[in-house]
Amino acid sequence: MKRVHNFNAGPCVLPKAAINATIEALRDFSGTGMSVIEVSHRSKEWQAVMDETEMLWKEILNIPDGYKVLFLGGGASLQFLMVPMNFLEKKAAYLETGVWAKKALKEAKGIGEVVCVASSADTTYNYIPKGYAIPTDADYFHITTNNTIYGTEIREDMDCPIPLIADMSSDIMSRPVDVSKYTLIYGGAQKNVGPAGVTFAIVKEEALGKMSRYLPTMLDYRTHVENGSMFNTPPVFSILVMNETLKWLKSIGGLKVMQQMNEEKSSMLYNEIDRNSMFVGTAEKASRSVMNICWIMADGYKDKEELFMAFAKERGMVGIKGHRSVGGFRASLYNACPKESVGALVACMQEFEKLNK
Repeated sequence: MKRVHNFNAGPCVLPKAAINATIEALRDFSGTGMSVIEVSHRSKEWQAVMDETEMLWKEILNIPDGYKVLFLGGGASLQFLMVPMNFLEKKAAYLETGVWAKKALKEAKGIGEVVCVASSADTTYNYIPKGYAIPTDADYFHITTNNTIYGTEIREDMDCPIPLIADMSSDIMSRPVDVSKYTLIYGGAQKNVGPAGVTFAIVKEEALGKMSRYLPTMLDYRTHVENGSMFNTPPVFSILVMNETLKWLKSIGGLKVMQQMNEEKSSMLYNEIDRNSMFVGTAEKASRSVMNICWIMADGYKDKEELFMAFAKERGMVGIKGHRSVGGFRASLYNACPKESVGALVACMQEFEKLNK
């Protein structure tokens, strides 16, 4: 099979080891004589996968006691509603750093009072706000740690005076995280930890069950905690790929190694963007994402955007077109994106400059 340099923002490039193991499980899952997409989710073979996947999350991310890892459906978009349903009693605080943060805030407003403590919408979300005050009378503070469309990222675990909740859809497992600083971490798997179809939620169990409102059964985190993420049939295929992806991550040395690899890849591309006279980065340098690198043509070269897109495509670059809302270019350097692909993109940019400057 012909392989390209895959920079898609999601679903993302996955480790070859995970893909190959999944192919085998599609043929015969754990010696059952059935494909993984046929096997009963109540079988002991599948239960072993569920147990192992949660164990891998806890081991790799160093999740402390008192937290439960859940595997759900509905994507991060359903979590935008589940979060306020389960945690918003009087008031919630949100940091607005992009489209997905804005959508999360909108859902919360439908449940109760919400305060937007700061927003970077004034400059099309090209920076992470600083110097804002978190209201101590709010039930929780919600952040989106990485903003795929705009290429900005919160790269440290903040000290928060109230329960901290984070959408980490696009940078989970890219670096070590102090989970103890969060009440809930959630996200779609389709960036770093698997394919589309499964949502992870790491929830502090003692924080649940404090709402005075009625919680619909499927929207209550306690339902999924009490039933081991199998109140209803789980997305077995997506969880299996997640399991194999986490095994790969563990095998290469875990999150400290992964962080170093990701920082090396992003530095390679940012250095070229900053050096190359034909391109300009769009995110404020202090807020730049390690996962999603965004850039545009420099002044004087705006008319060459489509030309570069075609030039890069001819050289095997896939998924570098910027989001439709901002244009330009975007390369998503998720965990399984190889350094060689980043090097190929850098070489492509250098060649384009020589031919067109």
